[in-house]
Amino acid sequence: MPAGIAPNGIALIAADLDGTLLAPDGTLRARTVAALRAVEQAGIAVVLATGRRHSFASQALSAANLRAETILITSNGAVTRTLGGTLLDRNLLPAAVAQELCRALEIYRNAILFTFDRTGPGAMVAERLDALHRSIAKWVELNAHEIATVTPLEAAFADGDAPVQGMICGSLARMAEAVALLDAPALQSLRSAISVHRTEYAARDLCIVDMLPASCSKGHALLRVAAERGVAPAQILAIGDNMNDAEMLAASGLAVVMDNAAPELRAMAAARGWSLAPSNAEDGAAQVLEAILAGNFSAQMRPAFMVD
Repeated sequence: MPAGIAPNGIALIAADLDGTLLAPDGTLRARTVAALRAVEQAGIAVVLATGRRHSFASQALSAANLRAETILITSNGAVTRTLGGTLLDRNLLPAAVAQELCRALEIYRNAILFTFDRTGPGAMVAERLDALHRSIAKWVELNAHEIATVTPLEAAFADGDAPVQGMICGSLARMAEAVALLDAPALQSLRSAISVHRTEYAARDLCIVDMLPASCSKGHALLRVAAERGVAPAQILAIGDNMNDAEMLAASGLAVVMDNAAPELRAMAAARGWSLAPSNAEDGAAQVLEAILAGNFSAQMRPAFMVD
């Protein structure tokens, strides 16, 4: 059974990182750190769920000094570890599927990157970095020490080495075309072998398309974690800001969407009656956590800080 339950019945809080817990500058602010620690001290389980790799996510979370056993879902649900590094679950994209993706996405080849569940040089592989650098320069610079270039990219999987995730990125329109290509009838067999998740930043005209093993998502990973801890879906509160959070939010008894969320997710929130929190610039996630602990947050009676 859950170790602790909030006054409103919440036993587990799942939160995204970028755009949710992290401020616009990518840092974890003091108010958010204090709120996360207070939740853990109350005995309520904290699950952090991100599209980042474990090592990259851990860097952003280091200031929080959360418990080593805190759960961290990474690569959009493909890998689950504790913050201390203990592996709990991992889903691999078969090498043959990764090679087929390279061929199917030939026109996007210079924007494809694959991630392996390891650290150090070769943890990520790409054929070229110029297009990636144009789209996500800061990310490439921060992770350059772990990115290897392989030509042709299919050779990275020649020995059967299986990644956990493939990624392509570019403008919203170009990535919409890439998703449509993956959904084309001619690629039905390949499409059934993967799950596809989008992270969109309209202000930057940027979309990241993640290709994971079939049935992988933050939502699937979260429900596995909850079940193992005796937590029912109705006892879960999830907070997120982008389309890669949609399944996690839908799987939770109480879903909260950030005010800075992607327009498509905001529309989904309105249609489904999900709560809307202040933006990450206003420490919105911290405000939600504080309200949960105070017992004045509910799906039926939104606290005063909620935005209609």
